[in-house]
Amino acid sequence: MPERPHDGPLPAAYPVPGARPPHPDGDRVPCPPRPDRRPLTRRQYTYGLTVALVVLVLLLLGIFG
Repeated sequence: MPERPHDGPLPAAYPVPGARPPHPDGDRVPCPPRPDRRPLTRRQYTYGLTVALVVLVLLLLGIFG
């Protein structure tokens, strides 16, 4: 598909009646604050450690087996 030659700046944007307000310039969009995360439970730590050990054992068996 042939590209159109550059012929100047883009036309200005105008607000649409009845639409949401435009986002502010920048890389962040305003949103409500996130709630604080609950700390990990002892069970979650146990599951994580168990999975890590199983992966390590399988990796060692794969390398030395």
